[in-house]
Amino acid sequence: MKKNSFDLLEMDEIDEIISEENGRHSEPPEDQQLPEEMKLLPVRNAVSFPGTVVPLAIGRDRSLALLDELDSEEEIIGLITQKKSEVENPKAKDIYDIGTAVSILKVIRSPGGGATTVIVHGLTRFRIDEVIQTDPFIKARVSRVESKGRVTKKLKAMMVNVKKMAIKVASLSPNAPEEASLVIENIDDPGSLADFVAATLNVSTKEKQEFLEEESFNKRLQKVSVSLANQLELLELSDKIHGEVRQAIDKTQREYFLQEQLKAIQSELGHDDKMQGDLNSLSEKVKNTGMPEKVESEILKDVERLKSIPQASPEYSVIRNYVEWACDLPWKIQTEDAIDIERAEQILERDHYGLKKVKKRILEFLSVRKLNPEGKSPILCLVGPPGVGKTSLGKSIANALNRKFIRISLGGMRDEAEIRGHRKTYIGAMPGRILQEIRKSGSNNPVFMLDELDKIGQDFRGDPASALLEVLDPEQNNTFTDYYLDQPFDLSNVMFIGTANYTDPIPDPLYDRMETIELPGYTQVEKLNIAKKYLVKRQVQENGLKQSQFSIRDEAINLLIEGYTSEAGVRSLERQIAAMCRAAATKVARDEAKKFTVTKKKVGEVLGPVKYESEIRNRTGKPGVATGLAWTPYGGEILFIESLSVPGKGDLTITGQIGDVMEESAKAAYSYIKSVAPKNKIDNDTFKDYDYHIHVPAGAVPKDGPSAGVGMFASLFSLVLGKKIRADLAMTGEISLQGNVLPIGGLKEKVLAAKMAGIKTVVLPYRNKKDMPEVPEEAKKDMEFVFVKRVNELKKFIFAE
Repeated sequence: MKKNSFDLLEMDEIDEIISEENGRHSEPPEDQQLPEEMKLLPVRNAVSFPGTVVPLAIGRDRSLALLDELDSEEEIIGLITQKKSEVENPKAKDIYDIGTAVSILKVIRSPGGGATTVIVHGLTRFRIDEVIQTDPFIKARVSRVESKGRVTKKLKAMMVNVKKMAIKVASLSPNAPEEASLVIENIDDPGSLADFVAATLNVSTKEKQEFLEEESFNKRLQKVSVSLANQLELLELSDKIHGEVRQAIDKTQREYFLQEQLKAIQSELGHDDKMQGDLNSLSEKVKNTGMPEKVESEILKDVERLKSIPQASPEYSVIRNYVEWACDLPWKIQTEDAIDIERAEQILERDHYGLKKVKKRILEFLSVRKLNPEGKSPILCLVGPPGVGKTSLGKSIANALNRKFIRISLGGMRDEAEIRGHRKTYIGAMPGRILQEIRKSGSNNPVFMLDELDKIGQDFRGDPASALLEVLDPEQNNTFTDYYLDQPFDLSNVMFIGTANYTDPIPDPLYDRMETIELPGYTQVEKLNIAKKYLVKRQVQENGLKQSQFSIRDEAINLLIEGYTSEAGVRSLERQIAAMCRAAATKVARDEAKKFTVTKKKVGEVLGPVKYESEIRNRTGKPGVATGLAWTPYGGEILFIESLSVPGKGDLTITGQIGDVMEESAKAAYSYIKSVAPKNKIDNDTFKDYDYHIHVPAGAVPKDGPSAGVGMFASLFSLVLGKKIRADLAMTGEISLQGNVLPIGGLKEKVLAAKMAGIKTVVLPYRNKKDMPEVPEEAKKDMEFVFVKRVNELKKFIFAE
């Protein structure tokens, strides 16, 4: 090629040349002759394949020097790819061994000394045998690389598949030339097809070089097929995403256009006036709710915003719901208190049996409210076992005050939003339960019961107990702000009452805001009267019976209490009475009886054998077994403590799901017994030659607390002395390392548990003597109470004769 044939061309002319040459793609001639020595042109980030036309931008001095050496007789050069693109002047080690022999179709020089563009046509593969020159450009001895392979049915099928995929890729690629599909269809040689498709693939230079170096056209076509399939998958996914985006944009534009048309139509029909009238009535509704002035102005701003938002817009619904929610709240609506102390006392006596101390405190609370209605009332918290009437007491207080009653259960609540709500910007946002229930009640001064305060949970969604701090603080709840409403709402008129089975799980800051009223368990006499006065009548009605069709004797109720229930409250007792009522309903419905009278015999027939029997005499027949008394959130419990000695070296083992505090009590008792062994004529070898094991049965139930210390001392003491403890005696008290008996809590519940278990004598700490008035007289009847200051006093009366 002569130097004077170099021309200046525009970019569109370059594209036209490439498109034209590719359009008449011809398969490389099998007998293409290569010169023995050939000039090599290293290229970066590009691989040329036989049968393809590519443009090359030439700018390096050594490459330009090679072009200057070309003449009309020497038209074939070797195009070889660099291993690393950052090498500016590549040597023999920096280039691959296999490249493509090309003929130069056109050399285009840019004006002003810019880069030179060379359009080349790939002819055939070659291999470098020996580099014979490196300056001013690379020159090497080369040999032609022949394509190898065998045409099979599988190869033909693969060619058809590759053509289909390549045509589809060309249709999905925005920059692919129009004639690419036609060229692909007309290629019959498998090697040429693989080379042409490989040149168009969007893969790395290294991967393209691997295609070039593959001599077997079977393997080459298979590799190209895999890469082509990957590229097709990406293009299809990209096309799908693009289509979805385009569709969404078109839909939005269409909706906007239709909304504008709808506005124009509504304006012509006069519907704009209706919408305006609706919003005006909404504004009037806001003004008539009695909101604080600041809140009202903020809500009215939202109403004004509605006037400029299309009704079909999602934002319109969000704001409209918010405004209507704010209007539905009872900002100024409240029930008038009708506090009549005598009437309130009658209601409490009518609805609840016993609970004298609790009723007295509630009447004091109501009296203060009557004399000082504007005062800040304390938050009451009713604490007691299940089934003792905490919830029904709240209803009675609401009835006595003539207020609405609201109850929500906090058990298992873990999300702070349950109390404070969600921001109104969230989809499906709602206010918290506090405002929801106040809205339902239609009054801003209801009696609001927060049930199960001791069962609130907490996790990553927040701490509901902390959210209740503002609700239950009389100094703060007049400006309670729900996240949804985002405006202060006055809760100071609400009478909050909490309930819990026990107070330990309640967080201290929350517990500190409440006044605790303890509801102890019922005695057997109280349960009998509650059953006769309330439970039987309620269950007779609920089971469709008439009062004349059902009766139950006192002896049968006592049997239900003693033999079929074990609880501080009366919930389980009511379930057993319901079972008897169902049995009666079955008889009456079958016309087998007109009246059903429950006796002790019929209780056994309906409910089966007795479920709870006293185990005192069965458990306390050997030395080392003592009966203790324990308190649980569900009432008092009998606790058996067993001790055993085995040959050993004085070690102490404690089992039975014992907590740290109870374990420490056992160790203190053991140490004290060893310290007083000489005074009690106990041989010191007893502790050297034996190991001791203390076990508290019901091993699956966790137990803890210091009040079992006296029982553990008595158990070990009777074991080392070899004496049995009285079967009708139970004890409770904390023991110190000096042998002092310290006071305990839950006295009433423990005495009631002892009474139900048939205990005749109860050993108590001397400092609990002042608490005995809290124990009902019927519980103390036929029982002896012994008060001790030190554990060494126990040996006078705990051992059997």
